[in-house]
Amino acid sequence: MTAGTSPISLDGLPLRDDLRGELPYGAPQLDVPVVLNTNENPYPPGRAVVAAMAAAVADAAGGINRYPDREAVALRADLASYLNTDGGSGLAGDNVWAANGSNEIMLQLLLAFGGPGRTALSFAPTYSMYPEYARDSHTNWITGRREDDFSVDVDHALRCIREQAPSVVLLASPNNPTGTALPLAAVEAICAAAPGVVVVDEAYAEFRRTGTPSALSLLPRFGRLVVTRTMSKAFALAGGRLGYLAAAPAVVDAVRIVRLPYHLSSVTQAVARVALTHGTELLSRVAELRGTRDVTVEWLRSVGLEVAESDANFVLFGRFADRHAVWQALLDRGVLIRETGPVGWLRVSIGTPAEMAAFRQALDEVRSVAGRDGLGTGVLGIGE
Repeated sequence: MTAGTSPISLDGLPLRDDLRGELPYGAPQLDVPVVLNTNENPYPPGRAVVAAMAAAVADAAGGINRYPDREAVALRADLASYLNTDGGSGLAGDNVWAANGSNEIMLQLLLAFGGPGRTALSFAPTYSMYPEYARDSHTNWITGRREDDFSVDVDHALRCIREQAPSVVLLASPNNPTGTALPLAAVEAICAAAPGVVVVDEAYAEFRRTGTPSALSLLPRFGRLVVTRTMSKAFALAGGRLGYLAAAPAVVDAVRIVRLPYHLSSVTQAVARVALTHGTELLSRVAELRGTRDVTVEWLRSVGLEVAESDANFVLFGRFADRHAVWQALLDRGVLIRETGPVGWLRVSIGTPAEMAAFRQALDEVRSVAGRDGLGTGVLGIGE
C-alpha cells in the first residue's frame, strides 16, 4: 500500500466486468545487452538531427504556457508531403490526421466507426493490440484465419465480410507479427466488398521489398479506405510517439469528433516536423536494415528453421516445441527477442550488425546445447 492511500485492491474497485482479469499490454522492457523485441530502428538520430530537435523543443518551450495547435495543421501538411513521395499522390493536409502513435490513431478509428452493436474484423495471426482497441471501444471483435504462409485468402475474407457485415476491417500490411504484405488486389477486393471502413495498417511500410505497393495508391478510388503509418519505426522516432493516417477528408473529420482536446503536444509536433525535414538522413538506414533482414531469413533457413516471408524490419521463425524455453535460453545469453505470434514461433527485430551477430551466436549455442543434451525436437524443438 502506498502511504496516504486507503487499503484497496483492484478487486475492490468498480472496474468494468470485461476488464477483470486483463493485464496491461506491453513487451518486456529488460536491461540486457541486445534488445531485439520491439521492432525499433536500432540507429538513433545523428548529432545534427538531435541538435535540430533540441532547438525546436527549446522554441516550443517558449510558448509552452499555451495549448498546442489543436489541429496540428503544419505537421499534417508535412506528413502529406512525405506520403506523396512514398506511395501516395495528391494528398494534402486535410487528408491526414496525426496522434500519439498509431495506437491512438487505431483507437480513435474504433471510437468513431466501431462501438456497441458494431463489429471489427481482422485475420489472425495479426497485431495483438487490435482486439484491445475493440474491447476498449465496446466493439465486437471477430477474426478470420490466415493461410499456412500467413497470407489472407481473399475468398475467405469476402465470406467473412458477407457474414459479419463489419463496420471496420483491420488489415496490417506488412502484418505484425508475421511480416506478410498484402497484394494490392486483395485490398481492392476487400474495399469493394466491405460495408464499413477498411483500415490498412502500414506501420512497417518503409521496409517493404522493392515492388511491394502501398495501399495509399488506392485512396483516390475508395472513400472508406484508411491507411495508417507511424514514425516510430523507419524514422527512428519511437520515443517521439507520432502516428498518423491518410484518408478522405470526411474520415479525418469523423476522427476529429472523438479525439481528445489538444491531444498532440507542442513538443511532439515540433520534434516530428524536424524528423520529416531530416527524413533523408533518418531513413538512410532502411535499405541496410532490409538487407540485414534478408540475410537473417537466409541464415535461419540454413540452420533448418522455418521462416515467414517478411516485408518488415523483423522476422518470424520457428517452429519450436517449447518456444518459451528457446526465448528464455536466448535471454540467459543476453539477447531479448519476442515470444509472440502462433504457437511455436518467435520474432526477432532487425538490429545492428553487432546485435544480429550476437543473436546468431546465442541461437547457435542454444541449438548446440539442445543437441548435446539430447533435447532436440522433444523439448526445444530445434533442428526439425
